[in-house]
Formats: sequence, C-alpha cells, structure tokens
Amino acid sequence: MGTHSNARLVLVIDGQGGGIGVQLVKLLAPRLPADCELCCVGTNSLATNAMLKAGAARGATGENAVCHNAAQADLIVGPVGIIMANGIMGEVSPGMSVAVSGARAQKVLIPSSTCGIHVAGAEGLRLDEYLHRAADTAVRLLSE
Repeated sequence: MGTHSNARLVLVIDGQGGGIGVQLVKLLAPRLPADCELCCVGTNSLATNAMLKAGAARGATGENAVCHNAAQADLIVGPVGIIMANGIMGEVSPGMSVAVSGARAQKVLIPSSTCGIHVAGAEGLRLDEYLHRAADTAVRLLSE
C-alpha cells in the first residue's frame, strides 16, 4: 500500500466497527489537497471495509499493515487508542502502538475517555464535534 508517485499519504487508522474512521474518511476525502492520497488501515477487516466504503482510496488490515503504513505516512488520523498498547478494547497490539506513536508523521488524535485516557484540556465535546475539529486540523496541517 505504498504511496503512488509523490503523493502525500494521509492514513486513517481505526478498529472495532470503524465508526470513527468512517466519519473521518467522509470528512477528509472532499477536503484534502490534490497531492494527498487518503488510505485506511483497520485493526480488523470490518473496520477496513467500512472505511473503504466511506471513500478511502486504498485499505489494509492488521498489525503488519498498521506498522508498515504508519512508517510511510505523512499524517495519521484516528482515535487516541491507536497509540496505546492494548487500546481499542485490546485490538491495538503493543507493536502497533509503538509503530504509530513512533512514526515520523504528524498525528491528529480523537480524544475518547472510553479507552481510559482523559486528556486534560479536552472540552468534553460530542464525538461529532471532535471529528470535525480533527478534520479541520488535518487539512490545516497539510496546507502549511
């Protein structure tokens, strides 16, 4: 799933049913700069398929796909659980969390107290508002 030509790789990572990833793909796809390719990696095939249906250009599934594509990405977007060992109800392996957190890419993470992480300063907004803010942040970072 390497990038085509000189396209910048925007990687959406999600697990479970891919609900957060689906919304991120829908919000990002129409707004990305022309030199960007929107790809997705799911911790499971259900999440990957949902993100592909939502409009991601390409997708892959599983630990190796997360590790490989995180290393290639220019920007990574997903729930905060993607940087936690055993995050997303155990779907994120320690290897995945190391690959994502250690990737050179900028990361835009959606806060979620359901994974036991409470981000000081997070405003307790509804998930859809965090998703819109994440998409705005991603587009801003790619435009700088």
